[in-house]
Amino acid sequence: MQSTNRMQFVADGYVAAQKFCGIEWQVERAGAVLQSGRAGCAEFETQRPIPETALYQIFSMTKPIISVLALRLIDQGRLRLYDPVAQFDPAFAKMKVLGTDGSITPAQRLITVEDLLMHRAGFSYEFILGCHVAPYYRGANILADGHRSMADMMTALAALPLAFHPGTAWRYSVATDVLAHVIECATGCDLSALLQAEIFDPLGMKDTGFCVPRADRHRLMAMYGPGDLTGLPPVSALPHSLVRRDISQMCPVDKPDFRRGGLGLYASLNDYMCFARMLLTGRTPQGDAVVSSKMHDMLQRNRITLDQLPLSVGAVPLRGYGWGLTGRVMIDPGAATAPTSDGEFGWAGAADTYFWVDPREDMVGVVMTQFLGGALPLAEDMRTAAYQSL
Repeated sequence: MQSTNRMQFVADGYVAAQKFCGIEWQVERAGAVLQSGRAGCAEFETQRPIPETALYQIFSMTKPIISVLALRLIDQGRLRLYDPVAQFDPAFAKMKVLGTDGSITPAQRLITVEDLLMHRAGFSYEFILGCHVAPYYRGANILADGHRSMADMMTALAALPLAFHPGTAWRYSVATDVLAHVIECATGCDLSALLQAEIFDPLGMKDTGFCVPRADRHRLMAMYGPGDLTGLPPVSALPHSLVRRDISQMCPVDKPDFRRGGLGLYASLNDYMCFARMLLTGRTPQGDAVVSSKMHDMLQRNRITLDQLPLSVGAVPLRGYGWGLTGRVMIDPGAATAPTSDGEFGWAGAADTYFWVDPREDMVGVVMTQFLGGALPLAEDMRTAAYQSL
């Protein structure tokens, strides 16, 4: 087998084993396509083919887009890393911290914009295994109710305790949702309109948004998997099977005013490639700066202290990775569990979407599928196959 076919071989194997319904990918190096392709179909039950410019719910791959919007506003002097969240919403001025021993104490300091970008604010998620504030999130339907406004979500969130004092730990969380709220408060503009003007239009991202027009819904990929982001996390991995999932309550496709910061965007592979290319260069295809050259350098740097490593979202630590202003960043390839480069960065989504940016190799890659709650190493296998072809 030729190395140039390796990604196709990996994807075909997963689809043939009925582990994933449909997979798309593209990898570029030095501005040229290194590998691209697709495997499987859009809907397992009907074997409907993957449409051209298929649309995917990208879940947490929304976060880097919101983070870049915030960095752009910082470049423009409309926001600062050290700005307290309470400056924009006083509901976050007197946060309490729930200790693991059940004690409740006032937060030692205010949450800042940098805390939000770095997931060190003290917030959490319903699905963080072992987190003592997660039950409060489940009780308040923080993630589950995609039909309430972002402002209502913030009101509910501000009333809940933090898991730790701001800045003292790293925990993957709804912090980017709060960041989106801060962005709206700081600018007085709707998040969707800001994204369109500041990110999507300049980058030519024509198919990305929080809702999908009726005329385009035939392009949606079906969602599968046993996962539930809003319920009690399973202690052991659930069976990996093509069980159809309905995510309309959490991520409505037909609600024009729905918006969040940490999840919710629908996007095509081509659109996310546009965003990944920008992260590599900091610029639009026309050469205009999306973020300044200094901010572009900053966003690629780890800002997590060694005592807060290794990072972990689930049961498996992100070995070798620190965290920058837009997501994970590789700081110790000697601890990595798969081929990578020093400085490689990117993130992933709950439905097994994934992207990486490798400045050292002048490479970007995006892998798209729709499987919620999977535990198979699809992204790692696909990225390894891409590096094998170098």
